[in-house]
Amino acid sequence: MDRRDGKTWAVVIPYYNEEDYLGRTLETIAGQDLSPDEVVLVDNASTDGSAAIAKSFADRFTGGEVNLLYEPKPGQAAALARGIAEVESDLTAICDADTIYPPSYLAVADRLFREGGEETVAVIAFGVSAEDGFGHKMTLAKGRIVSALLGKQCHGGGYAQAFRTEVLKKVGGYSQALWPYCLKDHELINRVVKEGRIGYSSEHWCVASDRRTSRTNVRWTLFERIMYHITPAAQKDWFFYDFLKSRFEARGLSELRLREREWEQEGTN
Repeated sequence: MDRRDGKTWAVVIPYYNEEDYLGRTLETIAGQDLSPDEVVLVDNASTDGSAAIAKSFADRFTGGEVNLLYEPKPGQAAALARGIAEVESDLTAICDADTIYPPSYLAVADRLFREGGEETVAVIAFGVSAEDGFGHKMTLAKGRIVSALLGKQCHGGGYAQAFRTEVLKKVGGYSQALWPYCLKDHELINRVVKEGRIGYSSEHWCVASDRRTSRTNVRWTLFERIMYHITPAAQKDWFFYDFLKSRFEARGLSELRLREREWEQEGTN
């Protein structure tokens, strides 16, 4: 697919022990209608066969350059910071190692950036549970309505976010120093949206992993979620760095809790 404005794309994927999922995700990246110029794969000290899968992909991928990196410091934020620092492309898509991306994913994101102009600094897709069906349609309809009403908020996970690279780096990207807690994708958007607007579209979606059957140990409460939505944009710094930070510290919701994967442990009982 031709890029009418000449913008280049990078895909950054951090992974930690994802040998059961990484290969399928990389297949969907290789199958993009708009092939990325860079694919940055960051091994966050995996102990399984994930690195071999990444290496095999790098050997076979012909759509662009593949950069294989290693980040020993634990935590997805550390791995993402390592990967983003290496990106040279104009636009950066952050992808998860266990998410399915339709062939149109990057092409639609590219179009949303072009249509939104330079003031569109981020594009966020909606995470659906299936590629089609009633649930798929309902999720997109809900996302379209909510994002229209609350356009300066985050309505999609980190696995579904793309940025103008210069803006992403300007605001500090993913950083354990700036935000060492869970919900780092929402906190990052709080910094990014100060630089411009977020693009949303019901045509822009990806299939989020359903393996996390229980994530109550790393989620915010219903009260915290409501507070996020009703707090005005001008007060979002207070929400994150005073209100939510103190509550997350009290519950021990470090982003490193994500590495514990209690949902996998439950499945072996």
